Formats: sequence, structure tokens, C-alpha cells
Amino acid sequence: MQVAIVGGGIGGLTTALVLKNANIPFTLYEAASEIRQVGAGIILASNAMQVLAKYGLDQLLYSKGHRIDTMLITDAGLGTLSQFSLKGFEQQYGLQNLAIHRAHLHEILWKEVGGQHIKLNKRLHSVIRDGNNFVLSFEDGSTSLVTHIIGADGIKSKVRELLFPAVQYRSANQVCWRGVLNFQLPVSYEHGAVEAWGKGKRMGFVQINEQEVYWYAVINEDMIATDQTVDLPALFREFHPIVKDLLEQTSPDKLIRGPLYDIQPFTTWNQSRVCLLGDAAHATTPNLGQGACQAIEDAFVLGELLKKGTLDQAIECYPAVRMEKAHYVVNTSWQLGKISHLTNPVGMGLRNFVLKYLTPDFVNRRQLDKLFKLDTIR
Repeated sequence: MQVAIVGGGIGGLTTALVLKNANIPFTLYEAASEIRQVGAGIILASNAMQVLAKYGLDQLLYSKGHRIDTMLITDAGLGTLSQFSLKGFEQQYGLQNLAIHRAHLHEILWKEVGGQHIKLNKRLHSVIRDGNNFVLSFEDGSTSLVTHIIGADGIKSKVRELLFPAVQYRSANQVCWRGVLNFQLPVSYEHGAVEAWGKGKRMGFVQINEQEVYWYAVINEDMIATDQTVDLPALFREFHPIVKDLLEQTSPDKLIRGPLYDIQPFTTWNQSRVCLLGDAAHATTPNLGQGACQAIEDAFVLGELLKKGTLDQAIECYPAVRMEKAHYVVNTSWQLGKISHLTNPVGMGLRNFVLKYLTPDFVNRRQLDKLFKLDTIR
């Protein structure tokens, strides 16, 4: 047996940990030619932390990240619309929700997997099924013979393109900027994940370690010009001064810009000896902060199934375990992205009123409990 994990992101690396723990031979193939400090911030919610704690990584992650104990949705002036404490979930699971730089998470997982299992500069070109094996050809001219393929290569998955039916991409018609900078939030926001909603735009921020803050800013596409020059502070001038400070103090060369889109949920995640995982199977818009967390859960479920049977059986059964929750995340995140970007003043006012006065804590708890509870094997 020789398993190919295609894609060295968070989902692929967590899957590598699972296979390593199960003593299943594998090689992880990553398209990048070098290991680089990339990305911005990321939220590791309780479900992801439960999985990573099983591999003894929780304390190391805590040392690199920053605890989140409160979730806040506010108006543009940071007036509270919804505030929910996560301390009950900390007590329930014995773990903290964490904000961390994506590069730090990636480095921790990379080292835990071990460089001897990882091959860089391996951009997949083609796959040929050869009896019970597969021949993987890469753009550098090399080939590999493997028995199983796990496609963890993101929303634009080459494994999915080559071996599965075509999918439908969905544009949210929103543009997102992300940034990280040295900044100290006021004490009132020190352990909060804050998202401020305005008219057709929103801005979120969270402390990711003692020195740095991660922020993201999202705006409807039709509210900006098509050229590449955008004055972000001007676009968010009606927001609280903290927002202005974060945007103005971030170096322009550190900004990450991109459109928000996902994949219309589909049900073909596997075939004989092949499966898709993470964004390759269920790419989501980032509105719930669950994209990476769901990829980590995919890997966890594969590991739990391996305790009960073979890898072939795990690949066969895993979509049935994971699909309902993963699709719930995709659909709920899509809806939340639309609600948070209303532009009609009446709709905005009604939305804010419902959030502030008609949404009791048990509703938030019920939704978060659904996200944080790991899928179990029946």
C-alpha cells in the first residue's frame, strides 16, 4: 500500500498525521517549490482543537496563538448587536477556541508530519488508473505509482478535475482583503472575535498572538471600481476608528486580496481507492470560520473509520459520515454572507433589530454546538 495525499495545506497535513498514526505508508505531494510563511490569520474552533489535541498539539498551538472566549457581531460603529461567550464550550470540551497565524499552524503540522514524507514542487498533471494502482504524473516530469489517492488540493482541485464530475463554482459577488500587523487591541476586544457589519460591507478582527492582529475586510463587488487600486480606509470611513487604524497601519505589500466563492454542494466525494477532502470536496465561503476546521474534521473521520476497518472501507464510508455537516456549513455560511451584506436600510435595520433583541443565547449555543460537536462513527 502506498497512499498519495495531493495537497499540503491544513487538510492534507492533518490527513498525513492520521495516516502516520495508523502506520499507513503515504507521501504528501505539494505543488509549491518551497516552504514559505504564507497566509493571514485563522480560527481554530473547538471542533478542530479537539482533533489536534488528540495528536498532542494543543499546548504547542496555545503557545503560538491567542485564546478566543467571546464572539461579537457589531454595527459599523462597533455597537454590539450580538455577543456570545465561548467559555461554556471551553468547560464542555476542556479546550480553548484559538486564533493563530496560518503560517504558524502550517509549520506545526509540517514538522509533526515530518519532511521525509513530503515532496515539494509536485504539481499534479495527470492520473492514469493501472489495474489496482494509479500512475501520478507531475509537471516536473516525474511520476509516482500509488494504490490510493486523497485529493486535499483545495477548491481548484486537480484530483477532482481529473477523476470526478465537474462542479459548479458560485461567486458571492464579494471581494475580501486580509491582513496581519503588529497591533494591540483594546482590553475589551483582547479575547474577542469581532465582526462589524455595515452597508454592503463588513470588517472583522482578532488578536492572534501578543503582538499581532489579523483582520479581514469584505465588500460587495458592485460597490468598487474594477481597477486594482482601492483605498480601503476610505471605503470603510464610516466604521469605528479601530477599523481605520488597522487598515491604515497595514503595509500594502502585506495585503491579500481575492474574490469570495465556493462550490455548489455535490455528493460525489469518492470512488474506488480515491476520495476528496476539505475544500476539494466542500469548499465554503469563510463566513463561519469553519473552512479549515471542516478539513481537519474530514481527516479525523477517516482516522476513526480506520480504527474499524481498512483504508478502502474508510474511503467508502467517510462521505456518508461527513456530508450532512459539511454541506450545512457551506449552506449556512453562504446565507450568512448574504445577510451580512444587505444594502437596503430597512432590511439592515430589521436584521440588526433581530440580532440585538430577538436572538436569545440558546439559539447561538445550538448553532455552535452543531459546529463544535465532532461527527461520530455509528
